[in-house]
Amino acid sequence: MADLDSPSPAQAPAPAPVRARWPRWLRWTTALGVLLVLVLVAGLSTAVVGVRRSWPQTGGELSISGLDGEVRVVRDEHGIPQIYADSTHDLMLAQGFVHAQDRFFEMDVRRHATAGRLSELFGKSGLETDLVVRTLGWREVAEKEVAMLRPATRSALDAYAEGVNAYLEGRSTSEMSLEYALLGITGLDYQPEQWTAVDSVAWLKAMAWDLRGNLDEEIGRAIATATVGEDRAQDLYPGYPYAAHAPIVQQGGVVDGAFDQDATGSGAGSLARPPLGDPATVRALAKVRSVLAGVPALLGQGDGIGSNAWVVDGDRTETGAPILANDPHLGISLPGVWTQVGLHCRTLSAECPYDVAGFSFSGVPGVVIGHNRDIAWGFTNLAPDVTDLYVERVTGDEWEYDGQQLPLTRRTERIEVRDGKDVELTVRSTSHGPLLSDLARFAADEDVDVTDDGLLDQVDDVADAQDGGDAAIALAWTALTPRPTADALLALDRASDWTSFHKALSSFAVPGQNVVYADTQGHIGYQATGVVPIRRPGNDGRQPAAGWLKETDWTGDVVPYDELPNVLDPDSGIIATANQAVIDPTRYPPYLTSDWDLGYRSDRINRLLAADDELSVDKMTAIQLDDRSAIGEALTPYLLDIDLPHGYYSDGQRLLRSWNYQQDADSAAAAYFNVVWREVLSRTFSDELPTAIQPNGGSRWFAVVSALLPRGKSPWWDDVRTDDKVERRSDILRDAMIAARDELTALESPNADEWSWGALHELELRSSTLGESGIGIVERLFNRGGWEVGGGGSLVNATGWDARVGYEVATAPSMRMVVPMDGLDAARWINLTGVSGHAFHPHYTDQTDLWARGETLPWVFSEKAVDRAAGDVLLLTPEG
Repeated sequence: MADLDSPSPAQAPAPAPVRARWPRWLRWTTALGVLLVLVLVAGLSTAVVGVRRSWPQTGGELSISGLDGEVRVVRDEHGIPQIYADSTHDLMLAQGFVHAQDRFFEMDVRRHATAGRLSELFGKSGLETDLVVRTLGWREVAEKEVAMLRPATRSALDAYAEGVNAYLEGRSTSEMSLEYALLGITGLDYQPEQWTAVDSVAWLKAMAWDLRGNLDEEIGRAIATATVGEDRAQDLYPGYPYAAHAPIVQQGGVVDGAFDQDATGSGAGSLARPPLGDPATVRALAKVRSVLAGVPALLGQGDGIGSNAWVVDGDRTETGAPILANDPHLGISLPGVWTQVGLHCRTLSAECPYDVAGFSFSGVPGVVIGHNRDIAWGFTNLAPDVTDLYVERVTGDEWEYDGQQLPLTRRTERIEVRDGKDVELTVRSTSHGPLLSDLARFAADEDVDVTDDGLLDQVDDVADAQDGGDAAIALAWTALTPRPTADALLALDRASDWTSFHKALSSFAVPGQNVVYADTQGHIGYQATGVVPIRRPGNDGRQPAAGWLKETDWTGDVVPYDELPNVLDPDSGIIATANQAVIDPTRYPPYLTSDWDLGYRSDRINRLLAADDELSVDKMTAIQLDDRSAIGEALTPYLLDIDLPHGYYSDGQRLLRSWNYQQDADSAAAAYFNVVWREVLSRTFSDELPTAIQPNGGSRWFAVVSALLPRGKSPWWDDVRTDDKVERRSDILRDAMIAARDELTALESPNADEWSWGALHELELRSSTLGESGIGIVERLFNRGGWEVGGGGSLVNATGWDARVGYEVATAPSMRMVVPMDGLDAARWINLTGVSGHAFHPHYTDQTDLWARGETLPWVFSEKAVDRAAGDVLLLTPEG
């Protein structure tokens, strides 16, 4: 152990940081990079003209093809558009046009990603993603879903596509975005294809993939079990604490095939788990994990991906009307995931039923989250277990199932690669799904650069592959079965009461969501959504299943929509969802998942809401910014008991003595605590766990460490790398505190009072294409950063960070909204970035400064209020 009188770091160092993972869709050769820099420098005199060339026209009059009548687009001072039309066709067409004006490059990259065609734009650097997307067949599923949609939905999608194509008509790519102009310099000869309904629906596949549930945990459990044994692996994956952290729905059960909120509990059956399998399986899973990590996180992935949403009834507000709040936590990107919009029929009718505003996806018609004149709604990820990995016994082109040899199905995908030869991929599948292990072998054979975090080498240290090579791994995923989710989005926009709201969500298949509800009549409610498979007793989805055994199959049925938990006007007057368990399984037999967020955010939100019966919009906004740390509250008393040398090393401990567990950006104590927390995680677990499954610091690790803290002696505290000592809790905590002091001295200041959490915990917004070019001058064109923020992972103000990487913000509230149902013009909203996807445009990141300060914008809704707030007005007229 280190000498406590010495300022040198403690013995067990933190592991080498894992490189931050951004989608590497674009890499530059040296020659192209130098050429681009020279062109940029030579063209400075015309740079302003070039940058502004793609900016949208937002005032005056503009004739576009396809319109039947005039459309008015009113933008406020932040460029947020409110669109007014006389027909659904014109309304959706105008939305497509406006989205393309603001963000067509983003839309085009997204459709290439969801079609597995990034390599056409970015060369071999896009191949890693394309291989996975083609193997899963996102585009083919989307094509089938379009054919299933209701006529009204299909018409809206087609009208939206008309609007996008009207924008493309007659424009060169340099008139669409600065990115296209720079790509042209590198030799890209490209003209975007016409937009189609399939392009919009395919985006829902990306949404489903990023919010897919427990696939990472399934692989992690298998690797952890192979590494430390099943008993100790269970320490790392604790069950949900139902007694401590209340589930979303606290009443009701399934009666006669429907969920009845007044029913008493009916009990749940037990589930068996299959064994892990042989060492070859573990290595195959490690390879599959490495390949899947190459899929771009278009919404974001990982432990920080969640959301907060809650609603309270009028008995708990100062005005006597419900208030609804929502802030989805997603990956950070530039431009942000959402773009704000209002869609208004001048006269509401069956032919034109929309009067709605909120947050939309560029590339998709309608509003995803928001409110109309009658109801408001918000989403959080339910994260049901809708994926299973199956270990298959494959010989040649056959696989074993229930004692028989069956043929694998095959299809061939050809991927066009810019500046390279085409790649031909053969996708083989069992009845469970495509063989992802084939993809791992193909990537190795083709020398595709896949994510490498050292996991394969570390797995080899645990268990060498057996004779016969790696196992075959197939993926079953509900999103690979076509379903008309797009119907639900537009039906939500039209819903006017609880009945129509509940009916609208019946089509929402993937990803499964928690949806909170409020209406102007004073009602509040909650509805779980999503297609959840029913498993046979031999498979609970927690770890890979034996694919050759019939008893591990899905039954082919899904949990009926009418049986999914829902509640209207609960007695408590509060519905809070933050990705915690939906309902106690002792009262609800259908299996949804075992891998909930463990409820630290939801518990804090429920406490804050229950403590006040005069809630207001301002108070709701303040709750969204709450940054009290649950792990800080649990761990700090143990840190204060550690005996440290007085002076230099006790400075941080001194800060903790008066810490209120709040993680605001200016807090020196929060800075020290989080560095200590990262060190504790590393020193406790890095000696035994492979890098890929080491602690990221999220809610699961809150629970793991909180359960471990009362035990002064445990195998987890012991560092297996030291032969002459058995470490205890006090040793690990002392070393962590010493190392944290040294790190903060190096990173911030030798004066502990000058430390701040925000200086460590910065928000950097990066473009996933040219912002990752590797050329500083190019990256500076598109990336923005330096916002010092408070909050943290698994706090209500969920600015998540990954303890394996560093302190920089990795996930964050992608927007915030608060809606009072008795005064819609008094609603508030904010976006992580601006509505514009054009670098240097005034609305590129104009909302980020406000977001970082915890401020929101007025969200006016009535036409009079919109007109009063108008900055620019554009009149779109029919061509000719």
